[in-house]
Amino acid sequence: MNTQRSFVLAFDTANEVIAIGLGKLDAATQSIECVASVEVEARRASNTQLLPRIDELCAQAGVGRGEIACVAVGRGPGSFTGVRIALACAKGIASALEVGLVGVSSLDAVAWGAWKASERGSLLVVADAMRREVYPVEYRLSDAGVERVTADRVIKAEAFAEELDASGGSDRLIAGDALRKYADLFEGAGALLPEALWTPTGAGLLMALRASWRAGECDPLDAERHDPAFALPVYTRLSDAEENERQRLARADGALAGKRGSKHVTMNDTAIANARANGEGIAYKPLDARHVADVAALEAAVMGTDAWNGALVADELGRADRVWWAAYAADPKMPLSAEAPLVGYAGGWVVDGDLQILKVGVDPAWRRHGIARVLLARVADDARNLGARTSSLEVRAANAGAQALYAALGYEVLGRRPRYYSDGEDALIMRGPLPTITLAAVPNGESVADESRRGAACAALGREDGSADTRPGQVAADRPLILAIESSCDETAAAVIDGGEALRSDVVATQVDFHARFGGVVPEIASRKHIEAICGVCDEALDVAAASLGLSRLRWRDLDAVAVTYAPGLVGALVVGVAFAKGAAWGADIPFIVVNHLEGHLYANKIGLEDFAPPAVVSLVSGGNTLLVHMADWGDYRVLGATIDDAVGEAFDKVAKALGLGYPGGPVVSKFAAEGDPDAIPFPRAMLHSGDLRFSLSGLKTAVVTYINNERAAGRELNVPDICASFTAAVVDVQVAKARAALRETGAPTFCLGGGVAANPTLRAAYEQMCAEEGVRLVMPPLASCGDNAGMIAEVALDRYRAGAFSPLSTDALAHGDLEVPY
Repeated sequence: MNTQRSFVLAFDTANEVIAIGLGKLDAATQSIECVASVEVEARRASNTQLLPRIDELCAQAGVGRGEIACVAVGRGPGSFTGVRIALACAKGIASALEVGLVGVSSLDAVAWGAWKASERGSLLVVADAMRREVYPVEYRLSDAGVERVTADRVIKAEAFAEELDASGGSDRLIAGDALRKYADLFEGAGALLPEALWTPTGAGLLMALRASWRAGECDPLDAERHDPAFALPVYTRLSDAEENERQRLARADGALAGKRGSKHVTMNDTAIANARANGEGIAYKPLDARHVADVAALEAAVMGTDAWNGALVADELGRADRVWWAAYAADPKMPLSAEAPLVGYAGGWVVDGDLQILKVGVDPAWRRHGIARVLLARVADDARNLGARTSSLEVRAANAGAQALYAALGYEVLGRRPRYYSDGEDALIMRGPLPTITLAAVPNGESVADESRRGAACAALGREDGSADTRPGQVAADRPLILAIESSCDETAAAVIDGGEALRSDVVATQVDFHARFGGVVPEIASRKHIEAICGVCDEALDVAAASLGLSRLRWRDLDAVAVTYAPGLVGALVVGVAFAKGAAWGADIPFIVVNHLEGHLYANKIGLEDFAPPAVVSLVSGGNTLLVHMADWGDYRVLGATIDDAVGEAFDKVAKALGLGYPGGPVVSKFAAEGDPDAIPFPRAMLHSGDLRFSLSGLKTAVVTYINNERAAGRELNVPDICASFTAAVVDVQVAKARAALRETGAPTFCLGGGVAANPTLRAAYEQMCAEEGVRLVMPPLASCGDNAGMIAEVALDRYRAGAFSPLSTDALAHGDLEVPY
């Protein structure tokens, strides 16, 4: 332990108040002395105020960054966005400082705040959960401290008020920010504490941390035990999309509308077929009622006399406190078929903060594929979002294989239930942490600096052999060295670039599997996955960059700046990246740089083609944007035309959804289009002759969906390749015509692409032909750099660093960002 590090920084933004505390740690007595604290009304501005307030409090208390031994953060429950702001910022600070991150309950902090104010007795904390719901937790406050009585949960405010009426008694104390809305519901159930005690305080956070320390649940001085990557929020419920999905799957409907007697199939009908198999031919999705009989049959085969029948399994589905997942054998190249055979299943019950594993079964023919492990992780992932913190199960005393699996997942034997099973065999009781799903951070194509660029960079440092100077305390790279983060949609990405414009690393963790079954990106799920993945992705980017530089390790403190996409995109997703990057910049005491995501797509053309430079016309085509941009120079952009409705990528996804081809739609539509006749169906070319450079995709999408439904109504089998080819041709014809007009209007000598749809082979071929006819240079980014990636953000950040375009730590994420406006 570094003896100079003796302070803990604690903060919370789970509601409208920012609470910050600084405490002095005493390992001998496991005590924490509050040396400074502050509470500030944030009013939905936590991301702009948090770090400036932290900086101010540390300065006032005379505590430097190097003296911080631990970061503690309120992990909720509370506002989803508010909790993620605090947690992402805390992950960034802890990562940069190389200290542990400990999560504490935001509601426990409220309870300890009441205890510090000398309140004693029964305490009810009711926090606002929005949607006329509350997070209620009961405590006992005595001179010895605070004891939690109930686990985290969410419930309708009116329903909980009825529970209190039924329980009787009015000697309880009541606090919590839900009283601002529902004081009239709860005032008869006890004495309302003063409003100053309704929200977390800095002192309350420190006392909650101290209690956890003394209970053996944490050690603020053990950084290895408290890796920031493993700190997660408390949500207590699934996203709306997941809740609705479970209700739908609990009904024994057919996979498509046609199976219910109708020939009209909507895009929502086909969405449930979007799950795809992995490389081993196994697809995972929540269990649906149509496969209850399959589960019962597999139960009978693997569980013997302890097998559940179909009625018992069916009764589990749709319950708010139950989680069931299934595994199917399927073709990885196609969406999951309704006829795909079930090869595994797992179910659990969330009760009092514990996930009780009810069932795990795998077809013997499909064992040793890791199916049970993945199913348990999927069940645990949902259970965690429902408020579970631990997991327990029973396993046969003689089942050594299962016990080994559970032990590998962190379960330990707590006891034995004699003659628990129907045949008289004992059961071992095992308990452990919730199994986790880790989004793999993988290289983004071939974007890591190749040997020639690496050699040139090292030669500039005076090393003729191309190896790196690894003297202690020095980083062998052309300065500056910048880490960039991208989190605008459903990819968590990070890259490191050096002053020689060599990308030393470019890694990405994709969430596509978590969104595929919904037929599109679910913003709330995207935000949740970013908070889970961001530490691992940045760590991998640093490790890959270190290897590229010939270093054993690359630390945040070795960087010259941290950059991040701040706009445009899904604001909840952007918030995670921005809060993390700001926290890391503050912790490492280095500049913070923001980048416009669209500008990143322009700069993507520099990856793999170092001599690319404006002026140029750029076609930006992605799931969220369709633009034609004139680049007069770097940083000098004029939007020539944009879509007035759907983006190109969005249209591809919607057509794929209507055909039941799965998500993402672009690649699968392209695959079928290559086999079809582009002239087979005369789909409209919207705004082809509009006289301007605007686009419209909504009418084309509607025309394709209408054609599909008319064919089904007529009883004709769909010619999917022809539909895909004809739709693609309609899109490409308009894109190319408008691009040609833009080149003639501007006189630009170069045409280039950006965005995920820029990887479409038909579009790329059409642009090649058009540029040859117009006599202009065509520049296209590598396929891996077309979609969202951090390499392109790093390229922009390098130029902004050189221009001194640094941003304050009060900067926030923005859902919209005008490419024409300097920032």
